Amino acid sequence: MAEQTPNILILTTSHKQLGDTERVTGSWLEELTTPYYAFVDAGATVTVASIQGGAVPIDPESQAEAAEKPPSVKRFLEDEAVQQAITSPPALEDIDANDYDAIFLPGGHGTMWDLPNNTVLSNVVSQTLADGRVVAAVCHGPAGLVSAVTKDGEPVVKGRQVATFTDSEESAVGLMGTVPFLLESKLRELGAKICKVWDFEGYAIADENLITGQNPASSEQVAQLVLNKVGAK
Repeated sequence: MAEQTPNILILTTSHKQLGDTERVTGSWLEELTTPYYAFVDAGATVTVASIQGGAVPIDPESQAEAAEKPPSVKRFLEDEAVQQAITSPPALEDIDANDYDAIFLPGGHGTMWDLPNNTVLSNVVSQTLADGRVVAAVCHGPAGLVSAVTKDGEPVVKGRQVATFTDSEESAVGLMGTVPFLLESKLRELGAKICKVWDFEGYAIADENLITGQNPASSEQVAQLVLNKVGAK
């Protein structure tokens, strides 16, 4: 019998203003493109959606000078079909999350504003984990976990190993006073067992069907753990 093609949803932020500053934020491009191409190249069917629908905001700082661009970003910038796909993705509320084997939350500072306290997303995360399907997130993507609870009302991260953008990394990028809260600290308060390595080194961990990564350099590792879980080639 042929293996079923994994169906993966990549859900991005729709928020593009960096707090009270005039700076633009959004998704961090590498955290979107590296998993996207890892999934597609492994034969998965991938859908990109955003919290509110409409164009996915991309943090301009994630589009570095050509020599510094990760391979997936270079590939994206030459891929008109994928660029077009992120200009008009569906909204989360218009997606049936039950159709997906895995839901992946890329980071970028925009996530810190519109992923927490989003009732639709919280319910999707809770149901997906409860069903035994995969929820994965990288860098600031775990902001989408903070409001999700189990059927018993406990945080879904309680007692689980979680990697996320650390407080020291937030300090290193100079945004501790800009973000609405510190993600590592928040997850720890919710009972997560924070797992981390040195700042900006790649690191990812799977705790059953919850997969998380620390920073942009962790994107490929998170994607591979997702593929391992959903049985892609």
